[in-house]
Amino acid sequence: MQRISVVGTSGSGKTTLARDLAQRMGVAHIELDALHWEPNWQEAPLDVFRARVAAAVAAETWAADGNYSAVRDLVWARADTVVWLDFTLGIILWRLLGRTLRRVLCREKLWSGNRETLAAQLSRDSIILWALRTYKRRRREYPLLLQQPQYRHLQVVHLRTPAAVRAWLGELGAVTRASGK
Repeated sequence: MQRISVVGTSGSGKTTLARDLAQRMGVAHIELDALHWEPNWQEAPLDVFRARVAAAVAAETWAADGNYSAVRDLVWARADTVVWLDFTLGIILWRLLGRTLRRVLCREKLWSGNRETLAAQLSRDSIILWALRTYKRRRREYPLLLQQPQYRHLQVVHLRTPAAVRAWLGELGAVTRASGK
């Protein structure tokens, strides 16, 4: 594994896992949200976003996280591994609620200085509503996408529980120690 794309529903732990993998492997962490969001929650123009992503994934090694279909072709063409975090809706909503509350209450700065707000979470822009709207779609689309010819080169790691993630990371650690890396 040299270039890993971590995907899954919002709140599944993509960023946390990709950051952990990047640190373990000593490679760059690419957070697609950071390349996508401009100040004041404005989306980067598509050509700018694609250029940023293309530059980031041109590196020889990295761990990326995100589900952006607008740049999937760029990320997955360069990736050798896709890790799909496919947890139950209950786990995702619990994690997302905790993360969102922490971000709102602590006024945590995100990409480009943006912050999540209580007002946003009580609106149609709520990340929790987004997760509810996209959960079933993601579970349907990833198996179909991963069977497409242009993505057959990818090793797929399909993890369905947080315990499976921990076990997989433990296996990676054992392999890394055995190989002396």
